[in-house]
Amino acid sequence: MEKIKVLFVCMGNICRSPTAEAVFAKLIEEQKLSHHFYLDSAGTHASHSGEPPDRRSQQAAQERGIDMSHLRARKVINGDFEDFDYLLAMDDDNYSILINACPERHRHKIKYFLEYAPHLGEREVPDPYYSGQQGFERVLDMVEQAASGYLQSLQASGNLTPHH
Repeated sequence: MEKIKVLFVCMGNICRSPTAEAVFAKLIEEQKLSHHFYLDSAGTHASHSGEPPDRRSQQAAQERGIDMSHLRARKVINGDFEDFDYLLAMDDDNYSILINACPERHRHKIKYFLEYAPHLGEREVPDPYYSGQQGFERVLDMVEQAASGYLQSLQASGNLTPHH
């Protein structure tokens, strides 16, 4: 069975995208759907490659029972456009970087993660790096809603059926 390959993307891959990866991983684990997915996260910049997620991101997630200590930052590579079914950008800057780097035939794979939480009325997950703890909590709130919406959209589209 082909797994659905999802790449969550932000700038440095230490706050938003590993949070999104870890939140979605926990959601699909709770729904017993992990075996249907291959998840990863990456940044459009390589400034934090090899580093674990920001300790404030880890702490905020840990308080919600989400562990992301095993994740390590990496940069988006050209092969990601070929290998992944979905590249989910956290904001306008990273969406633009992905679109500009992506071969035309794969551009349909790039989406804003918050497209899956339209009720929030926002397109961008704000970078919490320079905000206080409330910024990390807000990111978690937004990402949890987008993760839930994303899973529902896959189920509604028939791409993820219990009888796969």
